[in-house]
Amino acid sequence: MLVIKIGGGAAIGAEAFANFAADIATLTTPAVVVHGGNAEFSRLSEQLGMPPQVVTSSTGRVSRYVDEPTMDAMLMAYCGKVNKRLVSAMRHAGVNAVGLSAMDGGIAVGRRKPVIRGEIDGRKRVFRDDHAGTIEEIDATLIRTLMDVGFVPLITPPALAHEGVPINVDGDKLAQKLAENVEAEALLFFSDTPGLLADRHDESTLIRSIDAGDPATALAAAEGRMIVKVEQAVKAVERGVGQVVFGDARVERPVSRALAGEGTVVRRAVVAS
Repeated sequence: MLVIKIGGGAAIGAEAFANFAADIATLTTPAVVVHGGNAEFSRLSEQLGMPPQVVTSSTGRVSRYVDEPTMDAMLMAYCGKVNKRLVSAMRHAGVNAVGLSAMDGGIAVGRRKPVIRGEIDGRKRVFRDDHAGTIEEIDATLIRTLMDVGFVPLITPPALAHEGVPINVDGDKLAQKLAENVEAEALLFFSDTPGLLADRHDESTLIRSIDAGDPATALAAAEGRMIVKVEQAVKAVERGVGQVVFGDARVERPVSRALAGEGTVVRRAVVAS
């Protein structure tokens, strides 16, 4: 089984969805797709008069403050527009796709963190009523049931908190935990770059491979969202996922190219005895 994570950047739109759909239609290995929608979420939030509030923690990590009204916008963007646009592209290409949130069937359940502390615009603040959370449980029963009868599940955040409210969870972490749970042969992360770059402004500086036994070297090159991707890729290798690749979402046949090793391959180096 493959777990395919399609990022939610602004450069990943209708054309990229069509390319993924055409490629997935040719696969002989069963696949589950996890996708993001951050760019559409930000666009909708702006239109609704709720511009994104990005919080920087004391450790330098960035997160988005999502109160209840903003969570409604997230549901509209991720579960409504992006998920259904991807379903449409997949089905047009002959993929028997079904769109779900990670809340459906209890796919991902976790702990809500209602209070976060950090800086926004250089000012320290305490944010209350946040709908961010961490995944604690994965139940792939619904996913397996759908795949057993020929469907390709397309999964998107949010997940569900134990108290029954939606929580904003990281899509890369969701993909990693799903890959681990279903014992995936490969986990493929796609974004609007060719892979991990030594210089994020220069696509010619592609790092071809990462040694999962030495993540510090890769993390030293990673910035922004790539930090989380590298962390989750290393974790996936450590926990038995056979192949992990960072691929380019902007090219034709993106999945096939990544499976062929095009991009950044994460592996544990073999130490000679």
